[in-house]
Amino acid sequence: MIKKLASCIREYKKDSILTPVFVALEVVLECIIPYVIALLVNNIQRGCELGVIVKYGLVVFVMACLSLLCGALSGYFCARASSGFAKNLRKDLFYKVQGFSFANIDKFSTSSLVTRLTTDVTNVQNAYMMIIRIAVRCPFMLIFALVMSVLMSPSLAMTYLFIVPVLAIGLGLMIKISMPIFNRLFKKYDALNESVQENVNGIRVVKAYVREDYEINKFNEASQELKRSFTRVEKILAFNSPLMQFCMYVTMTAVSLFGAGMIIRSGGSAFNVGDLSSMITYSMQILMSLMMISMIFVRVTMSVASARRICEVLDDESTIKDPENAVTDVKDGSVDFDNVSFAYSADAEKNVLEGIDLHIKSGQTIGIIGGTGSSKSSLIQLIPRLYDVTGGSVKVGGRDVREYDIKTLRDQVAVVLQKNVLFSGTIKENLRWGDENATDEEIRHACQLAQADDFIQTFPKGYDTYIEQGGTNVSGGQKQRLCIARALIGKAKILIFDDSTSAVDTATEKKIREALAARKNVTKIIIAQRVTSVMNTDQIIILDDGKVHRIGTHAELLADDPIYQEIYASQMKGGDENG
Repeated sequence: MIKKLASCIREYKKDSILTPVFVALEVVLECIIPYVIALLVNNIQRGCELGVIVKYGLVVFVMACLSLLCGALSGYFCARASSGFAKNLRKDLFYKVQGFSFANIDKFSTSSLVTRLTTDVTNVQNAYMMIIRIAVRCPFMLIFALVMSVLMSPSLAMTYLFIVPVLAIGLGLMIKISMPIFNRLFKKYDALNESVQENVNGIRVVKAYVREDYEINKFNEASQELKRSFTRVEKILAFNSPLMQFCMYVTMTAVSLFGAGMIIRSGGSAFNVGDLSSMITYSMQILMSLMMISMIFVRVTMSVASARRICEVLDDESTIKDPENAVTDVKDGSVDFDNVSFAYSADAEKNVLEGIDLHIKSGQTIGIIGGTGSSKSSLIQLIPRLYDVTGGSVKVGGRDVREYDIKTLRDQVAVVLQKNVLFSGTIKENLRWGDENATDEEIRHACQLAQADDFIQTFPKGYDTYIEQGGTNVSGGQKQRLCIARALIGKAKILIFDDSTSAVDTATEKKIREALAARKNVTKIIIAQRVTSVMNTDQIIILDDGKVHRIGTHAELLADDPIYQEIYASQMKGGDENG
């Protein structure tokens, strides 16, 4: 895990090295200053001249300035190193997620990935910042302060030996108890993020069904659960401060008592006031170092859980990869399913698709129809290899889709998914997802085919109209037509429409079908709920419970297939025959 995270330091290695170097110099100077002050106090006590006082004063001033400079430089380099490390970590995580298949994303869930990219990265960044600065400063300070204490009074320095074990045992117990709680804490973060994400994405549905109170209660429950866990762990960690205060005051009292006794017994010859003031300073430095070490342990303990979650993503390999010697040319738009079975996970009890045998010729228009849950969307997602088959094979252009370079394959298979997604940006920017080099003329032609040009022209800025995130400022039908236009812009040999005209009126849908029919050399696969959307296709495939029930033309199926007859009869009662 450490090696994986360390690889994200990259160009910030220099800053990560310079930070502890300047911290070490700062600590050395801070530990020498009390010793110089002790010499100054001892000289004053003996009745030295003003020149001696000025000399020691200048030495302390210069050392304090150097210590300040080293502290400022260590802070500067630490800020660069930690923020740069976090930047690289987010970049690596985001790039990794971009390469994931749908199966990988299903495994982690969207809300969990968001938490890992935000909260978890921030926790690890803060821990790294503490490690390269405070985690270096504290041990250095502890060691140097102990060394200086022993040099000044070995017998008085023995006082620390009794208090350090008490502090170490207390901190160890706190960490042991809090660590499992931190591990569970981030799963509750995921649940909270999931609640927020669902609510924001579905806010229109929430308001339409007046379910605000339900969503508020759901969010409050997740938030309260997170609060209870944080409260529990904070109660444990709250012992840190009183424990430190107890150890600090006990040590200072012991040093003061024993030190004062040594001064009285020796008459100030072996140990005097200057030495005692330095010993008190060193005891403060030692205990403050221990307190900071305890804070580092708390932060690192919390970040370990985050680091593990981040590494889970970084270590996970996409279930879909480019093969060696990948094919980079798709011959035509033919599609063949050979005894295909598919399940979303390896431990699924039942396959979503079973025994699928289909053979679609290049240039054909195919309709797919079936009831809800018949796995229509699952079927077409295998063609551009959004998922891999569990058994059998899917071929495009006569080659198994697993033999293709993924980008090549997906460039030739344009999919308008059931959930239409538009991104924040202008209409032109959204449409150029289909072809980043598309000209304005090509964009407008695609929109004319998708029956989108007319409503775009009504916008004051036309094709430069800004689309809000998720396309919230356009209607469902407009969003569908823009997504269809985006697919039509590319030079794909296969076009797949997954119920992509459900929000479009039948007259507009008819115009879209006629425009698609003009593209003779392109294979078109249309998933639909309405019979009118598929009745003029070359072949209609009826799916039932993940299996092919029947294949035939509209006339053939209407003549003798009971499922098709039932769907047709139920829809035509509404007068849909004019579509």
